[in-house]
Amino acid sequence: MAAVLDLGAVLIHWLRGGRFRLDGGAMFGPVPKPLWHRRYPCDEHNSIPMQACPLLVETPSARLVIEAGLGNALSDKQRRNFRVTAAAAVEEDLEALGLSPEDIDYVVYTHMDWDHIGGGVRQAEGVATPFYPRARYVIQGAEWEAATNPDSRTRHGYWPEHWQPLSAAGRVHLVEGDVELVPGVELLLTGGHTIGHQAVRITTGEHTVLHLGDLLPTHAHLNPLWVMAYDNFPLTSVAQKERWLPQAQAGRWWLTFYHDPFVLAATLDETGQIERCIPGELGWPPAHEGVARD
Repeated sequence: MAAVLDLGAVLIHWLRGGRFRLDGGAMFGPVPKPLWHRRYPCDEHNSIPMQACPLLVETPSARLVIEAGLGNALSDKQRRNFRVTAAAAVEEDLEALGLSPEDIDYVVYTHMDWDHIGGGVRQAEGVATPFYPRARYVIQGAEWEAATNPDSRTRHGYWPEHWQPLSAAGRVHLVEGDVELVPGVELLLTGGHTIGHQAVRITTGEHTVLHLGDLLPTHAHLNPLWVMAYDNFPLTSVAQKERWLPQAQAGRWWLTFYHDPFVLAATLDETGQIERCIPGELGWPPAHEGVARD
C-alpha cells in the first residue's frame, strides 16, 4: 500500500492488514439502515466492506506500529465466517519501505480484539511468537486485565492465542491512563468500545493526527451518536467522541480510520464534513449503488 502522510519530521504509512466483511447492522448499532446506508454501502446480505489497516509511524526517535491487522493464522472457518477477501501483507509492505519487523520499536494496541491484534504474532510450525521480536507491545492495564479474564460478552473478541505468546516472550508493556510514549506520541485512555480502549495522538510542529481506534472505525461514524453494537460501553463512546471530534475539527487534525477501505484519513471543515482525505483501496467517495465494490 503506497499511502503515506508526510508531516515533515513524522511519516505515517498505511500497511495492508487484511480485508473482510461484517454485518452492517452490528457496525452501526442503534442507527437505522436507511440512515447509515446513505453513508456506507452494503450488499444484499447487509454485509459491509471492512479492512484492518495498521499505521506505521516513523518519528525522529522511534518506529511504531499502531494496531496489527488480522494476521495470517485464521482458520478456514474463521476466514469464511468473517468473509476475509484479502490476506494481510504487512511484511511485504515493510519490505517495500526497506524495513522488517525487527525494525519496529513499539506496537500500540488501542484494544485487544482479534481484528486489531491478530497480526502481532506469527505462526510457524505450530509455534506462535511475536511478529515484531524487538518491540514492546503497549496496552492499557485495564484492557490487559479484561482480555486475560474475559466475561461472557467479551470472550468472543479476546483470543488467547494472540496475547499468550507476547506474555511468554516478555514483550507486553502495560500503561495506566494518559501517557507520552515517545516524544510527540501520546496514548489517551478513552474506554467506550472496551473498558481499556485507548486512542493515539501524534503531534509534530503544527500537525496533529488522532487515531480513535474503534471509537471511529469508519468515516460514517463521525456523528458522535453513531456507535457500534459491539461497543461494551456505548455512552462512554459517545462522550469520548463528543470530547475529541470538536477538537479535531477546530484544529484541522487528521483523523484516521482503521477499518475503512474508502478513506484512510481525513480532516474536517467548519461544518464537520470531510475537507481533505487520503483515499483507501476502494476509492473515495464510496459506491452507493447497493452492492459495494470489493
